[in-house]
Amino acid sequence: MPKVTFIIDGEPTTVEFEPGQLPYSHHGKPESFLDVAKHFDVALEHACGGSCACTTCHVIIREGEQSLSEMQDDEADRLDTAWGLTARSRLGCQAVITGDVVCELPMYTRNYVQEGGGIQLGKSDRKERKTAEEVTR
Repeated sequence: MPKVTFIIDGEPTTVEFEPGQLPYSHHGKPESFLDVAKHFDVALEHACGGSCACTTCHVIIREGEQSLSEMQDDEADRLDTAWGLTARSRLGCQAVITGDVVCELPMYTRNYVQEGGGIQLGKSDRKERKTAEEVTR
Protein backbone atom coordinates (compact mmCIF):
# COMPACT_ATOMS: atom_id res chain seq x y z
CA MET A 1 0.00 0.00 0.00
CA PRO A 2 1.47 3.37 -0.98
CA LYS A 3 2.19 5.76 1.89
CA VAL A 4 1.83 9.45 1.11
CA THR A 5 3.21 12.09 3.45
CA PHE A 6 2.02 15.67 3.03
CA ILE A 7 4.18 18.25 4.81
CA ILE A 8 2.18 21.38 5.61
CA ASP A 9 3.77 24.16 7.68
CA GLY A 10 6.53 21.71 8.61
CA GLU A 11 4.04 19.18 10.04
CA PRO A 12 3.76 15.79 8.31
CA THR A 13 0.48 13.98 7.72
CA THR A 14 0.82 10.43 6.39
CA VAL A 15 -1.95 8.40 4.78
CA GLU A 16 -2.05 4.99 3.10
CA PHE A 17 -4.35 3.66 0.40
CA GLU A 18 -4.87 0.45 -1.53
CA PRO A 19 -4.21 1.07 -5.26
CA GLY A 20 -7.39 0.77 -7.27
CA GLN A 21 -9.56 0.84 -4.14
CA LEU A 22 -9.66 4.58 -3.37
CA PRO A 23 -13.03 6.14 -4.27
CA TYR A 24 -12.41 8.75 -6.97
CA SER A 25 -13.18 12.32 -5.82
CA HIS A 26 -13.33 13.73 -9.39
CA HIS A 27 -10.62 16.25 -8.50
CA GLY A 28 -7.50 15.73 -10.59
CA LYS A 29 -6.43 12.39 -11.96
CA PRO A 30 -7.45 9.27 -10.01
CA GLU A 31 -4.95 8.51 -7.21
CA SER A 32 -3.14 11.82 -7.77
CA PHE A 33 -2.00 13.86 -4.76
CA LEU A 34 -5.17 15.93 -5.02
CA ASP A 35 -7.46 12.90 -5.23
CA VAL A 36 -5.75 11.28 -2.22
CA ALA A 37 -5.77 14.56 -0.26
CA LYS A 38 -9.51 15.04 -0.88
CA HIS A 39 -10.26 11.50 0.28
CA PHE A 40 -8.30 11.91 3.54
CA ASP A 41 -9.31 15.55 4.23
CA VAL A 42 -5.79 16.92 3.71
CA ALA A 43 -5.88 20.64 2.89
CA LEU A 44 -4.41 20.85 -0.62
CA GLU A 45 -5.46 23.90 -2.63
CA HIS A 46 -7.22 23.23 -5.93
CA ALA A 47 -8.88 26.34 -7.32
CA CYS A 48 -9.51 24.88 -10.78
CA GLY A 49 -11.01 21.63 -9.53
CA GLY A 50 -7.99 19.62 -10.61
CA SER A 51 -8.17 20.34 -14.34
CA CYS A 52 -4.52 21.48 -14.75
CA ALA A 53 -5.66 25.09 -15.30
CA CYS A 54 -3.86 26.73 -12.33
CA THR A 55 -0.96 26.04 -9.95
CA THR A 56 -2.68 26.13 -6.56
CA CYS A 57 -2.07 22.38 -6.03
CA HIS A 58 1.68 22.80 -6.60
CA VAL A 59 3.69 20.39 -4.42
CA ILE A 60 7.42 19.84 -4.03
CA ILE A 61 8.52 16.21 -3.99
CA ARG A 62 10.93 15.51 -1.13
CA GLU A 63 11.13 11.71 -1.54
CA GLY A 64 9.80 9.12 -3.94
CA GLU A 65 9.88 10.83 -7.34
CA GLN A 66 10.18 7.38 -8.93
CA SER A 67 6.77 6.53 -7.41
CA LEU A 68 4.92 9.08 -9.55
CA SER A 69 3.54 9.10 -13.06
CA GLU A 70 5.63 10.82 -15.72
CA MET A 71 5.02 14.52 -16.15
CA GLN A 72 3.05 15.36 -19.29
CA ASP A 73 3.57 18.50 -21.40
CA ASP A 74 0.43 20.28 -20.15
CA GLU A 75 1.58 19.89 -16.52
CA ALA A 76 5.11 21.11 -17.35
CA ASP A 77 3.71 24.13 -19.20
CA ARG A 78 1.39 25.04 -16.31
CA LEU A 79 4.13 24.56 -13.70
CA ASP A 80 6.21 27.24 -15.43
CA THR A 81 3.86 29.80 -13.81
CA ALA A 82 4.05 28.37 -10.26
CA TRP A 83 5.49 30.42 -7.41
CA GLY A 84 8.61 28.83 -5.91
CA LEU A 85 9.09 26.39 -8.78
CA THR A 86 11.80 23.78 -8.19
CA ALA A 87 13.24 20.91 -10.21
CA ARG A 88 11.13 18.63 -7.98
CA SER A 89 7.82 20.49 -8.40
CA ARG A 90 4.65 18.75 -9.56
CA LEU A 91 0.98 19.64 -9.79
CA GLY A 92 -0.94 17.68 -7.20
CA CYS A 93 -3.84 17.15 -9.61
CA GLN A 94 -1.65 15.54 -12.28
CA ALA A 95 0.98 13.49 -10.41
CA VAL A 96 -0.44 9.99 -9.93
CA ILE A 97 1.00 8.09 -6.95
CA THR A 98 2.22 4.52 -7.46
CA GLY A 99 4.33 4.02 -4.32
CA ASP A 100 5.64 5.75 -1.18
CA VAL A 101 6.16 9.48 -1.60
CA VAL A 102 6.71 12.60 0.52
CA CYS A 103 5.62 16.03 -0.70
CA GLU A 104 5.70 19.49 0.81
CA LEU A 105 3.15 22.19 0.13
CA PRO A 106 4.79 25.54 -0.67
CA MET A 107 3.88 28.56 1.45
CA TYR A 108 2.36 30.58 -1.41
CA THR A 109 0.14 30.12 -4.43
CA ARG A 110 -0.60 32.50 -7.29
CA ASN A 111 -4.34 32.12 -6.87
CA TYR A 112 -6.48 33.96 -4.33
CA VAL A 113 -9.42 31.59 -4.79
CA GLN A 114 -9.88 28.84 -2.21
CA GLU A 115 -11.79 25.66 -2.89
CA GLY A 116 -11.71 23.49 0.20
CA GLY A 117 -8.02 23.87 0.91
CA GLY A 118 -6.43 25.90 3.62
CA ILE A 119 -3.49 27.84 2.23
CA GLN A 120 -3.90 31.39 1.05
CA LEU A 121 -1.50 34.31 0.89
CA GLY A 122 1.34 32.27 2.35
CA LYS A 123 -0.25 30.94 5.50
CA SER A 124 -2.06 27.71 6.19
CA ASP A 125 -5.11 27.71 8.44
CA ARG A 126 -4.26 24.18 9.61
CA LYS A 127 -3.05 25.31 13.06
CA GLU A 128 -6.03 27.64 13.52
CA ARG A 129 -8.46 24.85 12.60
CA LYS A 130 -6.76 22.44 14.97
CA THR A 131 -6.98 25.00 17.78
CA ALA A 132 -10.66 25.69 17.05
CA GLU A 133 -11.40 21.95 17.08
CA GLU A 134 -9.67 21.56 20.43
CA VAL A 135 -11.67 24.45 21.89
CA THR A 136 -14.99 22.94 20.79
CA ARG A 137 -14.25 19.61 22.47
